[in-house]
Amino acid sequence: MEVQTTSQILKVWEGLFMNKQKALLPITTLAMTFSFAVWAVFSPLASTFQEMYGLTSTQKSILVAIPVLLGSIMRLPLGIWTDRIGGRRLFSLLLLFLVIPLVGAGFADSYAMLLFWAFFIGMAGTSFAISVTFVSRLTPPEKQGTALGINAMGNFGTAVAAFSVPSIAAAFGVPWAFWGMIIPVVVMLVLVWFFTPDMPKPKQQKTVRESLSVLKYKHTWTLSLFYFVTFGAFVAFGIYLPSLLVDLYGLTPVDAGMRAAGFTVLATLARPVGGYLGDKIGAERVLTFVYAGMTIGALVIAFGMENIWVMTAACLFVAVMSGLGNGAVFKLVPQLFPAETGAVTGLVGAWGGLGGFFPPIVMGIIKDATGSYVLGFLLLSLFTLICFLLNRLVFGKKAGEPAKRYAS
Repeated sequence: MEVQTTSQILKVWEGLFMNKQKALLPITTLAMTFSFAVWAVFSPLASTFQEMYGLTSTQKSILVAIPVLLGSIMRLPLGIWTDRIGGRRLFSLLLLFLVIPLVGAGFADSYAMLLFWAFFIGMAGTSFAISVTFVSRLTPPEKQGTALGINAMGNFGTAVAAFSVPSIAAAFGVPWAFWGMIIPVVVMLVLVWFFTPDMPKPKQQKTVRESLSVLKYKHTWTLSLFYFVTFGAFVAFGIYLPSLLVDLYGLTPVDAGMRAAGFTVLATLARPVGGYLGDKIGAERVLTFVYAGMTIGALVIAFGMENIWVMTAACLFVAVMSGLGNGAVFKLVPQLFPAETGAVTGLVGAWGGLGGFFPPIVMGIIKDATGSYVLGFLLLSLFTLICFLLNRLVFGKKAGEPAKRYAS
């Protein structure tokens, strides 16, 4: 009787674990979505704050870019810590922490205080490293590509912010644009803590020095540059486009947010397609097409931004290219570093985030100095052209052959 009861209890616990296993992907994807929405919360409000505090274009750009800084730098250590203390615990701690700066930002009454809270809101960007590590560690190798492609759809959170934040601010006031975010964050905290499984402890924990050993390989830096440009463009456009559209065409924050959300949606949907094409024809070939397309798209924006229809078409084209590029780059990560995927993911992801930090500030400085954004988009075109040439140089020597791992 005792054995039967014990067996029944074990079956119940096994059932609960399996349910948690099935719930892992949707819950972590949703949690990353709302975390990214928090990460981008300042972007749709930038023009509003510019009017409230009389900010220059540079000051406004810094406010938009500040959250990206901490969210990028901390991706690498958060990825390493996820392996050590587990995704469920670390993701829950992150979501709990985000409540503090969201409350503070709602009470901010000066530009300096907004910058202070924006810096700590940037921690929301580290959800990428936690979520990817969490999902990959609990997903069978043959399903990891699909699972991580779905998980990366959490980038859609920047579109959620663009859609919702201006409307919330207009209906309930600016403070509630921050306080309203607390509700989904707390809901996701409950779901992550109670309905996702614990990660198995690694057989051997690597030291920080061992985890960073991948820095000695040239492909680590090549992929970091590639992601700096593709994901950097995704983040920079996602967070700065609302301000740009308001400035160029006099759109309302709500209208500009809706249009900017279209960029994010297209880029997010294109990401798994980039990974799929990388499987079929090779990520190197996809990136050749991506960087050529981004070079042309940036030039069209630079010389055609006076026409809103040309601007719209070119931005949406760049969105598709950057999304394809993001998927292709992360197709190369496990291909080149099958034994070091976690460390390289954190490092490449950090550089990608930093790629979204600098462009808004540069654009603000250029606008204040020249009165135009043309030079900023010419610089983007130059960067993508460099990536195009580097991709051909490093991976294009033998077309059709997969890149060799750990090339020095």
